[in-house]
Order: sequence, then C-alpha cells, then structure tokens
Amino acid sequence: MGGPLARLIHNGRDGPQLLRRGRAVRRTVNPERLFEEFPAPSYRGAQQQALRDIRDAFAAGNDVVLVRAPTGSGKSLLARAVAGCARRAGEGDPSDATGAYYTTPQVSQLDDVAADDLLADLNVIRGKSNYTCILPDERDTPVNQAPCVRERGYDCSVKHRCPYFSDRAIASNREIAAMTLAYFMQTAGSDVFRKRDVVVVDEAHGLAEWAEMYATIQLGPRTVPFWDELRVPEVDSVERAVRYADNLAGTCERRKDELLAQETLSAADVRERDRLQELIGELEWFVSDYRDPQSPTTWLVDQSKPHGRDDSADDADDPAGGPLTIKPMNPEKYLQHTVWDRGNKFALLSATILNKAAFCRQVGLEPERVALVDVEHTFPVENRPLYDVTQGKMTYEHRDETTPKIARTIVRLMAHHPDEKGLIHAHSYDIQERLADLLADFGVGERIRTHDRDGRDAALEAWKASDEPDVFLSVKMEEALDLKGDLCRWQVLCKAPFLNTGDSRVAHRLEEGQWAWYYRTTLRTVIQACGRVVRAPDDYGATYLADSSLVDLFDRARTDMPDWFEAQVDRMQQPDLPTFEPQTALGDRSATGSSRRGASTSESTAGGRSSRSSSQSGRSRRSSRSSPLADVWDTDE
Repeated sequence: MGGPLARLIHNGRDGPQLLRRGRAVRRTVNPERLFEEFPAPSYRGAQQQALRDIRDAFAAGNDVVLVRAPTGSGKSLLARAVAGCARRAGEGDPSDATGAYYTTPQVSQLDDVAADDLLADLNVIRGKSNYTCILPDERDTPVNQAPCVRERGYDCSVKHRCPYFSDRAIASNREIAAMTLAYFMQTAGSDVFRKRDVVVVDEAHGLAEWAEMYATIQLGPRTVPFWDELRVPEVDSVERAVRYADNLAGTCERRKDELLAQETLSAADVRERDRLQELIGELEWFVSDYRDPQSPTTWLVDQSKPHGRDDSADDADDPAGGPLTIKPMNPEKYLQHTVWDRGNKFALLSATILNKAAFCRQVGLEPERVALVDVEHTFPVENRPLYDVTQGKMTYEHRDETTPKIARTIVRLMAHHPDEKGLIHAHSYDIQERLADLLADFGVGERIRTHDRDGRDAALEAWKASDEPDVFLSVKMEEALDLKGDLCRWQVLCKAPFLNTGDSRVAHRLEEGQWAWYYRTTLRTVIQACGRVVRAPDDYGATYLADSSLVDLFDRARTDMPDWFEAQVDRMQQPDLPTFEPQTALGDRSATGSSRRGASTSESTAGGRSSRSSSQSGRSRRSSRSSPLADVWDTDE
C-alpha cells in the first residue's frame, strides 16, 4: 500500500472532498441508460424494480447509492448496469472523467466476474504477482520479479505482449475496468488509472474494515526486511511510535537507495526493494496523518514482547520492545484519497449494509447525499429455514462443555442428511480441531473433511468437486462462497462470530459504548453465512444454529435486521433429529474406513490441520485463558 499512502501525504488535503463537503456538481452519470445497459437478456426476481429505484436515486442528485440486495438477487448484473451509465468520451469536456470502475474486496468475487459471459466487458486487471513473465528463461517468474524490475534500464523486447501490461493497457483504456479493492486503492494517484465518472463497489459492507486493514502497519520480522538488525524500543504511547516510525522510515530510505544503486538485483533484492518502498509510504503516511491536527483518524499501537525476553527483562535507559502493530480507526482521510476521490458517482452494493447512518459515519460520507435502495428478497422463506439446535455458549469458559454436545449434534445432523453435503462454520481453527477430533472419536471421520491455512482453497475445491455427501469443517468461509444446488444442502454455525475483544480497535470502540456496532457487525457475518447455501429462488438449504449466543444476538440486533432475514428468524424452530447413532450418520460407508483427515489415527493428512495430540495440548493451553468479557463475548481469532 506504499504507493497511495505516499501520494496521500502530498495530495490528500487538496482532493475534491466532494462527498464530505457536499459541494454541488453537475450531473454526470446517465441513469436513463440503466435498462439498456443491463447485461442479461431478461430480468429475474426484483431486478427490474431495483433498476427503477437505482435510476430514481441517481436522478434525484445523490452522489452515492447504497444497494442492499439479498444473496442471489444478481448484484453483479445490477453493478454492470450502473457502470454502463457512466459518462462516455465525447459526452462532456475533454477534461471530464469518463468510464467506470468495478471493484470488490473479494478475489473470488472478481474471479466469478471474469468467468461470467454476461460480464465480459468488465476488463479485469490484477496485481503483477498474478502474472508470469513470458521471456524464454523466465517462464516461472512472476512479473513483479522479472528482469524489467531486476535490472536497471532493462529494455524488454516483449513488453507489448507482457500479460500484465497488456491487461493493464486494456483495462485502463476501456469503459469499465474491474479490479480488487486492494489493487484499486493501491493505484490511487496513478497516471494510468485516473478518476472515472462512476465507481461501483460490490460486497461493500466491510469497506470501513477493509480500509482499516489496508492502512494498518505491521512492523516485525515478517514485514521489515532487516528487523533483526534493529533495536526496537518499548513503545508506551502513540507519540513514541511516531518518533520510531519517523526514524525507521529514514533507515528504510537509506537501505532502498543502496539497492537502487546496484545495476542488477536478485529476486530477493527486488522483493526487499518493493517492500521497503511500500513500508516507507506506510510510515510516512502514519507520521503525517498523526501530526495533522485536522485529521479525523485515531491511531492505536499494540506491541508484542521480543522473542526470548521474559517479563523480568528490562533496560532502565531504553527497554527493548518487540513487533509493533499500528492501527488506524475511522480512516476517513485514507478512504477519501483511495476511494471517494476516484469517481463522481458511486454505487455500493451488498446484502448486509444494515444501518445506513452508521455505515455512512464509518466510511466518511454525508448521509443526506446518500440514497438507500432496498431490493426485495424473492427466495421463498421456507426454502431458507433456520433451525435452533443450540447446545450452550461457545465462549472460552463454556467451550470444553459445549463443543462435545455440538459434535454429537453434528452426528445427528449427518444422519438427518445422509446423502447431502454439509458445511460446518467452525469460526476458528481451535474449534475446527476439537470438532474433527471428536467426530473421529465418534467414528464418523470417513465423512469429514478439513483444511489448514495454506491449503484452504484446494481443500474447498476438492470438496465441491466430490460427489460424496461429505461434511466440510471450515474456518472463515462465511462470505464469498457460492454453494448452489447440491454443492451443499445444510450448514451449521458453531459459534456466534463476535469480533475479538482482545483487538485494540474493538476494545476501544466498546470502551466508548459502541455495543450497537458490535452486535451489528456480528449480525452482518451471520447473515452472510446464512446465504451460502441458498443461491436461487428454486434452491433450498437449511442453516442450524448451535451456539446459544446466536439467539441472544438476534434479540439484541433485531432493529438492524433486514425484513427478509427477520422473517427467517421468526420462523426458526427446533428440528426433529434422529438419535445419536454414528453408524447411521455414515450411510453406506464403513465406520472402520480411514478418513481423509486421518481421523482414526493421530496423524494428519493433506486435508487435515494437525494431529490429535497437538490439538489436545492446544485445548488445555487455551482453556486456562480468560477475559472479563469471556462469558459473553469472544476473545479468540
């Protein structure tokens, strides 16, 4: 993120600030073209009415239109129609912004767009690391490490055919350029991707959180190339962190200059140079923003202990510190430069923008210049039932007692769905390990699949491709997962996905009494998860709630529920499940067979996370931890 951050220092305060100041502009987007720009041959569900409402919202002069469209309503098609309404070349002055950007935080969502024939004119561009050099001796080299970035003055003979520069040229010159939100923000201030008339952000509900994440600065062994050479002070205030960041930026600048002075760099040198450039931009942005009295950003600093240091180690003059995490809150200035300055008009689409005023406040928009369009949910509520199978709380103090009960419930659900695939939202790897061990002990491991951090995508695709009615124990797959039809017919939410109260940003907001935000953020994730298994009006899938805190959440956050989800909650009931008989849960499979995870042994396999012994030791370590809020709120990852 070094590029946009570094440029923000010089340009951020002088940008248009259109959305914050409410300055009047002449109409740009042409909403009358919405219907002709809709890419599908016919409408389904509430799409036609949604287009009417979006047209009216833009025609009324709103700068931003929030489109709250439920899962399966065709948000990408609506997004394409809005993008097609952007001002075209020749429709205004030569200096006027034209064309549109389509962006989404989710890589998988961009992949879906790229594969959709109806969206073929969304010209996709990705970061350099996603492309491979085409030079004969560099076929395995990503473009960001190719000779053109390793050698000073290198004149590439095939640059015109380079897959990255070719895609970039196409995207920058066509009416609609599509990219991830990370790439979009990184290109802020770019001469290639300049301001356009319309910006469409899909899956926009987490825009504030994504901005906070992108603007967070991690200083440690994995992010600072020469970390071991540094003496890191003990940072006891944000002011101390600013002084250290200022000094570190100068050190990084000198190191980068040494690399730039070399004629040829190795691939490792290139990675270090690029990381240093990125780091310099991050540090300078932090120092500049903190010292700007007009900036609305609040900064927090967390510091870990240095490796090998115990609690008694101390230096009276300058105690040594460990890795630092510098976090922004309310990054309005960051969003102003990286998003709001990039277009004249905006469409933000999501199923879970639950509270317009709160969302606008988080992302730095003036609510009076923002319209909310609600798209009707056309999936029959009886096709997307919620079931109460709660077994108790899944917080630390109760997890040892509740997890075995949930595991037994999963066995009963497997027997209830003997021929259908199931998805278990485990919430954390700790819960995933516990459940996998227990299910193996119960003898149903043959039907269980898991994943680890590095192999999650491969494990997911293997499970989706299988014709077997396997059950997938997943972690952090509540969003951007399309399990239509027989890919999955039932799912279990094992834990209310409350944010980690040990995170300084979360703790800071709760200290300020922002409990409504806390419940709303959790509800948003639950609604996203519930939408994974029902993807069309004729699709169906059941969602089972196993953590009693989920029912409590629905009571606390009911005022922020969309009507269509409230209807699901109101219909929730307890299912009539078979008795606990593991053999029945396996169907035609042999209970003595080996599982994909190695569930009948203590060894892990390609699909598994870890051995039984390691998860048990982790369990005993974690069970001793406590938090003043742990009886209600979550404190783990």
